[in-house]
Amino acid sequence: MARERILVALSGGVDSSVAALLLQQQGHEVVCAYMKNWINEDNVIGHCPWLQDIEDARAVAGKLGVEFRVVNLMHDYRRLVVDYLLEGYQRGLTPNPDVMCNRRVKFGVFAAYARAEGFAGLATGHYAQRVETSPGVYGLFEGADKNKDQTYFLALLNQEQVRFARFPIGHLAKPDLRRLAVEAGLPTAQKKDSQGICFIGEVKMADFLQAYVPERPGLIRRAHDGLPLGEHRGLHYYTIGQRKGIGVPSNTANQAYVVVGKRADDNALLVAFDGPDAPGLWTSECRVHSLTFVGEPIPASTTLECRVRYRDPRIPIHFRSPAAPGHGSAAAPEAHLTFDQPQRALASGQIVAFYRGEQLLGGGVFV
Repeated sequence: MARERILVALSGGVDSSVAALLLQQQGHEVVCAYMKNWINEDNVIGHCPWLQDIEDARAVAGKLGVEFRVVNLMHDYRRLVVDYLLEGYQRGLTPNPDVMCNRRVKFGVFAAYARAEGFAGLATGHYAQRVETSPGVYGLFEGADKNKDQTYFLALLNQEQVRFARFPIGHLAKPDLRRLAVEAGLPTAQKKDSQGICFIGEVKMADFLQAYVPERPGLIRRAHDGLPLGEHRGLHYYTIGQRKGIGVPSNTANQAYVVVGKRADDNALLVAFDGPDAPGLWTSECRVHSLTFVGEPIPASTTLECRVRYRDPRIPIHFRSPAAPGHGSAAAPEAHLTFDQPQRALASGQIVAFYRGEQLLGGGVFV
């Protein structure tokens, strides 16, 4: 393996710490950098541990004896991720900030910074495996630890981004990664994994939205007959498939209501009794847009698999799209999906990731 000069996105967690460790052990020239994306400057309710994360990342770089940088991407992150998130919710969509952070910021403006600084690649602590499938062409495959696989969050990366990316820990199971961190004496070896909105931190989505999106109350209506059942605070607080916190009690038969739609025309939140007959809750076919492919475009008509949420299993689908002009059977920017089995609670704006076996082919956005 040729020695490379690689920039490691060091988040202050154990995964990226071991990524840097492994690259150094492989003989690469490693420089570590913390992406300063968000500092909770508006005092949003919640825990935003960026100061501690920087110190933890700096301590790891010190332990490894490598250069450490803090790269300020706050303006780009606000413009490319936070605005996308807020605008999406205001339009009644269900955006995914983690996927967009990877596409636009981490492997977008941060990768551009790395290139400008003369690095041969950008490494992260994602549980994914990058494999050269043909000379100069790289595919993405699921991480060896299926409980930690993060290829779903990489579904909107293109070939140029994947070619520049490095995923040093994709072959490891989490317990083995922890063991390596302990053996190397890394300061983050016992640090708990973070849970939150990408790099915003451990902030509840409802609290985040409350701080930035004005409330717009409206009626909660029963989907099949329009009967008003109560009032909601704003459509952006609710997601398709939500059962708890709607504000409408179960009926006398103990049937729970579930959110099945958000109607912008009259600002109505639509609910129905949860079950296979709930209108709008189950989807057998749908459209996706903003298709992005890791390698070659998916053929215009084919059978493959997809993952509609991060933790969901891969499921069989039929993928169909009009051929893109001048590209033979290559797929157009929009496609029609038919599921072998109806899927519950698919919402506009959600990300879908396409697979052939364990190989990630690309992704799109539900219409």
